[in-house]
Amino acid sequence: MTIRKLPALLVNQIAAGEVIDRPASVVKELVENSLDAGATQIDVLIEDGGRRLMRVRDNGTGIAVDELTLAVAPHATSKLDTPEQLGAIQTLGFRGEALASIASVSRLRVTSRPTIAGSPSAAAAVIEASGDDVSEPSPRAAAPGTVIEVRDLFFNTPARRKFMRASGTEFGHIHDMVTRMAMVHHGVSFTLTHGSRKVLELSLTDEPRQRCIQLLGQELEEALLEFQSPPSRGAEERGVDEALVPTEQRSVWGLAGLPSIARATTKFQTLCLNGRPIRDRSLSHAVKEAYRGLIAPDRHPVVVVFLEMDPHLVDLNVHPTKAEVRFRDPNQAHGLVLTSLRQRLLGADLTPTVRVPDANSSSRQGTGFTQNAATHPAPEHRTLAGTDGFVDHFGRTDPVQKGFQYQQVRAKLTQQDAHVDGQPERQTPPLSEQAPHVQPPPSMRTTNPLGANVLQVHNSYIVSEDDQGIVIVDQHALHERVMFEELRSRVMGGDRKLQSQRLLMPIIIDATPKHQALVQELAPLLERLGIEAVPAGPKAIGIQSFPTFLFDRKVDPGSFTTDLLDRVEAGDVATATPTDSATLETVLHEVLDMMACKAAVRAGDRMTPEELEALLAKREQVERSSSCPHGRPTSIRLSLRELEKQFKRT
Repeated sequence: MTIRKLPALLVNQIAAGEVIDRPASVVKELVENSLDAGATQIDVLIEDGGRRLMRVRDNGTGIAVDELTLAVAPHATSKLDTPEQLGAIQTLGFRGEALASIASVSRLRVTSRPTIAGSPSAAAAVIEASGDDVSEPSPRAAAPGTVIEVRDLFFNTPARRKFMRASGTEFGHIHDMVTRMAMVHHGVSFTLTHGSRKVLELSLTDEPRQRCIQLLGQELEEALLEFQSPPSRGAEERGVDEALVPTEQRSVWGLAGLPSIARATTKFQTLCLNGRPIRDRSLSHAVKEAYRGLIAPDRHPVVVVFLEMDPHLVDLNVHPTKAEVRFRDPNQAHGLVLTSLRQRLLGADLTPTVRVPDANSSSRQGTGFTQNAATHPAPEHRTLAGTDGFVDHFGRTDPVQKGFQYQQVRAKLTQQDAHVDGQPERQTPPLSEQAPHVQPPPSMRTTNPLGANVLQVHNSYIVSEDDQGIVIVDQHALHERVMFEELRSRVMGGDRKLQSQRLLMPIIIDATPKHQALVQELAPLLERLGIEAVPAGPKAIGIQSFPTFLFDRKVDPGSFTTDLLDRVEAGDVATATPTDSATLETVLHEVLDMMACKAAVRAGDRMTPEELEALLAKREQVERSSSCPHGRPTSIRLSLRELEKQFKRT
């Protein structure tokens, strides 16, 4: 075959294949150009999902008449001059391929009037391009700024056109893209119109939070926690105000949704770097880790992350659509986002509040960027249908305890209150081992967490009060979180492993050859967990040591080890050695979660007043006590305001 130079049209269409895969890609390139031109008003008009027309109008600096032809030429840009600038990109567009690529697969028209200092009446002109045909610029009356119209996308590449989806689907992608761009650039007004219907209208604002609320939904405002870069250690020690600490080339600001508004997909997570919406596995992992144990594994938090970083520390030129980036130090960016989110979540009261809907009111569908959280509650939001529903909630529970022994409890509590200083302390129950102390948020603190107003309902739920209302605690879920934090503090802290108890006689369990291989592979990890297990014959494993912690909680070594190996074999628990720091924390979380679940009190277990007191005290001491390690809520709250509403006291 003969080597030959490709025609310009074919070159541009190949470039278009890299950056223009659907109408949303076109709108993205045009909006980025408008933002680079300093526009403060951007209007986007779409017809037929972008098939028939995409028009982007801005009030930016515009394009001079003698540069219009260059604007639609390949590899022509006003944003780069030297190779050195490629290593520190500070604009959204920079490749010089956008307009040329779009023109090669559509009918393009560019109308522009530059706003030149000292020459406010600069002439406007228009240029048209389609395929490899480019017209000469001609005079045209126009307002300052630029209007770009793209008609009949892929008209000359029918193979590409037939892969386009329905009009509504394509417009959905455009809407998502414009929404994310508008969320980042809160100092710019945006409108988005589809046909004759105006879908989005946003006025500029000085507050990024206000713009985010406009797009995420006003009903979520109280459920979004604002966070930012934590102060440096030196600043903390010197008592310097966080706002006065220099960012040292990196900073982060964002909004973290409460676990109760988590969604089924990652669609409601927005990651931005230097004003550019991006996709990045490292940052997504940081968000996931920050919420680990707060939401169910199949749920995803509502999060907005704006990361600012020195352009020299990131490479933007790694993806044709500039949607992915490469950090010079990925761990630095990951750690900054993870630490900022974690600190904010740890300092917040994450107990879900029960909202009892009015029996006569009808649910309303949410509008805008998300569905209404109150209308479509996540699993963490327990919505009870009226006062009777709240009262009957526990009646529908499997009645292990047919009635609560009020007189017996009153007598016990009376005896407890009669204790005076100098009397011997009560024997500490097994569940009251010391857990890491964490200062609870003010709204969770109570001067008397147990008092005489605590009920154990159906041997499964604990009903108490705090300064906001009634708190209902799932005893198993809360104790599971307490057990998990205790185990984690031992394994990840100074001890580095759990204390184990050697058995007088090994416990023999049946095992497959795969299980025997896993025992040898996981030996270092099992040792750290206090488990010593070795092959004992062709189809057996001998357990020689087991964690003392689990022994005390009467956990059977044989069934626990079998369950652990089954989960590892099925892929429910990843494998890692103690030296594999990249996955060790995740593996330990999964195994310790399993241990905590086995060791925790069960629904249906009667607890003594002393045990109730110890468990509720731990709720104010351990991290993330609002949810169990699986992400289920440990507590829900019925506020005083809601009670007053239901009893018609408002």
